[in-house]
Amino acid sequence: MNTTPRKGYADAPTGQVHYAECGTGFPVLLLHQTPRSWREFVDVLPLLGQHVRAIAVDTPGFGESTLEGPVTIERFADGIAGLIDSLGLERLALAGHHTGGVVAVELAARLGSQVEALVLSGTSFMTAEKRARAHERPLVDWVDPRADGGHLVDLWQRRRDFYRPGEERFLNTFVADALRVLDEVEEGHHACRRYVMEPRLLEITAPVTVVSGRDDRFAEPSLAPMAEAFGVEFHLLDGHVPLPEQNPEGFARAVLDALERATAG
Repeated sequence: MNTTPRKGYADAPTGQVHYAECGTGFPVLLLHQTPRSWREFVDVLPLLGQHVRAIAVDTPGFGESTLEGPVTIERFADGIAGLIDSLGLERLALAGHHTGGVVAVELAARLGSQVEALVLSGTSFMTAEKRARAHERPLVDWVDPRADGGHLVDLWQRRRDFYRPGEERFLNTFVADALRVLDEVEEGHHACRRYVMEPRLLEITAPVTVVSGRDDRFAEPSLAPMAEAFGVEFHLLDGHVPLPEQNPEGFARAVLDALERATAG
């Protein structure tokens, strides 16, 4: 099997949406965290591609996708829905990680029975209280540019503790993704904090799987309420915030298991 991802662009209301894919068959869309790109799933794609058509999407405004319009979860979903239409995907599964999970919630609510399985990985459970306190939250990835380039070290250090020794290649890729959108590096986080999630959860008909990295302290408070909202149990996998990079085998298996449960039901 050729494990080199095939890349392409699709026209959408937000502009061109870039994606990379491996495999054939039932389509599974992978949606990344902020401020990443499809490269967050570079090791997941060939694993899933042995069984399904795995498509990792650059969220509008990130990676190589453009964004025309406001920076909101709804607008991100507009772009990815446009890609789904352009690719002619009549049935699909969604797997979103962190911010990508919030986008996946919006898409699943819109698309209804078109989505046959939904995997939410490390996804924030947004509430009115969180939205009201969003302005109090510290910036996640913003660094002040400095003439000596020291801000590049600052950016590295912002995420250093998420990665284990020997995983510097993943951190390299994170920095490269973040530098592409450095002036707007916080916008995806802000979009999550503004998103009114609660009524959209009620519109989701797809079977839901909730997972997270065992060491992901940022996702931990959302695990129980997210799982409770759908009447499911949550599953912990070995990893931290960059779960798809640290544990691509576990992430891919969680997606395939979710799809198998959905189709068996």
